[in-house]
Amino acid sequence: MAENLRHIVRIANTDLKGTKHTMYALSDIKGVGIMLANAVCAAAGMEPTRKVGSLTDEEVRRMDEIIKNPAKFGIPEWLLNRRKDPTTGKDSHVVGNELLFVQENDIKLMKKIKCWKGVRHMLGQPVRGQRTRSKFRRNKGKVMGVKVASKKSGTT
Repeated sequence: MAENLRHIVRIANTDLKGTKHTMYALSDIKGVGIMLANAVCAAAGMEPTRKVGSLTDEEVRRMDEIIKNPAKFGIPEWLLNRRKDPTTGKDSHVVGNELLFVQENDIKLMKKIKCWKGVRHMLGQPVRGQRTRSKFRRNKGKVMGVKVASKKSGTT
């Protein structure tokens, strides 16, 4: 079994380590978490603890299809990451570079319509209601600290 173990397997335009378990290797793909990876393994009918490098080409192709269109293979809609898309109104799942592109466009739209989240993105402030008094120094620069007045050397 160790002889025909591939070290790198390509699924959904991502190189995966062949020595990892299937469920954890699939979670290395942007847009695929552990829950979805487990559901993909169940839909493909394979063991989640099986090494990715031992998968056949047919099994890799099937997993790739399932990740690209999970709703078609019976994966529940609450596991999808793009439900009720604003442009199409449909449920879908985006992975990889497409996910980064969609997120960037969503932020641009929020900035354009000047909603609260868009304004917070424009100002470089936290978007989801976190406090700003002591955190988020990366946006404000280094902390100066408190300057202590020097003592005079001639006193008591």
